[in-house]
Amino acid sequence: MATTADMRSGLILKIDNSLYSVIEFGQNKTARAAAKVWAKLKGVDNSRTIEVTWNSGETIFPVRVEKKPYQYLYKDDTGYSFMDNETFEQITVAESMIDAPGFLKDGQEVSVLINGETELPMAVELPDKIVLLVTYSEPGMKGDTATRTLKPATVETGATVNVPLFVNEGELIRINTKTGEYVERVKE
Repeated sequence: MATTADMRSGLILKIDNSLYSVIEFGQNKTARAAAKVWAKLKGVDNSRTIEVTWNSGETIFPVRVEKKPYQYLYKDDTGYSFMDNETFEQITVAESMIDAPGFLKDGQEVSVLINGETELPMAVELPDKIVLLVTYSEPGMKGDTATRTLKPATVETGATVNVPLFVNEGELIRINTKTGEYVERVKE
């Protein structure tokens, strides 16, 4: 059994038959009372965000999770299809289980979190930063570079990202998939 001393970011806990991922945690100590451990949790199998407080040393129930590399294949009416890179087995997951579905590109490698108890997929994580081609962007105004002005650009997956004025159609850009923001222009 695990206790609150084993708490860490990214740990997946089972609370009231739902799975939650630890986003952040901390400890409150006072002179008179026992220490308390608090955690901000995001639902893995639901869209809720909750905060929970335990007494220090209390038992928590972590879930064993495996992270496996999968390749994105296609999207259809049933959901998004991925293939295991080792066994070539295919799985289909709902859009709500993917952290940034707008940035999925055919053949892209992703990490699928698999519940160790049920062997079912829990979530799909894209790499932190990916490189995509800009397929449409308005031309920037010459000389308008004094401020950090951004313009919308459409990338090859169909998603829209705000980019600086100097980024043009046909260029490769690096995008942070967690925030959906432009990071840098990539030279080929």
